[in-house]
Formats: sequence, structure tokens, C-alpha cells
Amino acid sequence: MDYFSDSFIAAYHLLASLNPEIWFIVWTSLHITMTAIIISSMLTIPLGIWLGLVQFKGKRLLYNLLNALMAVPTVMIGLLLYGVLSRKGPLGNWELLYTPAAIVLGQIILIVPILLSVTMSTVESGDRQLVPTMLSLGATRCQQVFLVIRELKVLLIVGVVLAFSRAIGEVGAAMMLGGNIAGLSRTMTTAIALETSKGEFEMGLALGIVLLAIAFILNAILQCLQGLRH
Repeated sequence: MDYFSDSFIAAYHLLASLNPEIWFIVWTSLHITMTAIIISSMLTIPLGIWLGLVQFKGKRLLYNLLNALMAVPTVMIGLLLYGVLSRKGPLGNWELLYTPAAIVLGQIILIVPILLSVTMSTVESGDRQLVPTMLSLGATRCQQVFLVIRELKVLLIVGVVLAFSRAIGEVGAAMMLGGNIAGLSRTMTTAIALETSKGEFEMGLALGIVLLAIAFILNAILQCLQGLRH
């Protein structure tokens, strides 16, 4: 118990002293995840709204496929992308492996099924009169997408927050694609794994405290958003 309490105190001092290594790792994690979220949201939310508005054969199959993709282990995503981005892979000339961009790509693949499924479900579970009203007013498909975003923005933000929480805590693909390189691609999760394996428990604990604080903040945001729905 003394070991743990002493380590906790040492971790607190590392954070309070604004240890540059720790806070650079935190910044790297947040920057990578925010980049992945922004790109994914811009691509996926309009597509998810459009898919939610239209009816087509195979829609249930698409939902099942998205649910299956959400259950894919992150190390599998890392393995497949490693093969694609390695020097002998089809995108090897891009030289993305062991860079933050590779981690961003991995997180995008991880969270796109989440955002797409949540967006489609949000549209389909929304106001049943919304689509007929838009159609009666002569709204084009593009206008319908923007109107849905405005009407269901709270629920869509909930989906984005859920995707962010999934991506920020990812470790398998980040380790394989980023290489855990200090000052470049070392994220909180990969740094925690590394520091703990080195016996630097205080460093890992400090990063774990920050990661836990982010989880609490995200949960608080979700609670606030849930309250806005009622």
C-alpha cells in the first residue's frame, strides 16, 4: 500500500510540476484523436444522415456490418494497416508508417463505423414528421442533411463524444502504426504500456490519471448532453 501511495504522490508531483515530457504526450494524444474525429465527422455524419433518410434494400445488412466492424479488435486494424503502409505494402511510398498520420488513419477506421451507425440510428429514431415536412417544403437532399444536423445536433454530438472516448483510449493500433516514438508518435496509452514495462510506474500512473480525467470529462459532457435532450 505504501508503494502505491508513494507512486501516486510522485505521479501527482510530475503533473503539478508540468513535466514537459508528460504534457507533450498528452498533447500528442489529443491532437491525433481530434484530427481523426474532425476528419471522420466531416466524412461520416453527412453520409450517415443521407443513409438514414433514404430507404434501400440491404439497410439491415449494413447495420449488421457496422456492428461487426465495431467489434473488430484494434490490433487487427493495426495489423492490416501495417501491411498496407509498410515499405513493401501498396502505400509504402507514402512513408506514413511510424508517424502520427498512421495513427490518425487507424483511429479513423476505428471510429467511422461508430459514427456511421450512431448517425443513421439517430436520424431514424428522430421526429417522424421531420422528413415529410422537409419534403413538403421542397427541400433538396443536401438541404435535408443540413436541416437534420440542425435539428438533431445534440444527439449527433453524443455520437462524436462516444467516438472520441473510443479513440483516445486505443492502444493496439497506435503501438503498431506509430511505433511509440518519443517526441513524435508516443500517445498516452502507448506511453503507459512502455513506462510500466520499464518499471517507471510513477510516469505511467501520471499519464493514467490524465487519461482517467479525460474519461470523467467526457462522461460529464455526455450527461449534460443527455440532459439537453429532455
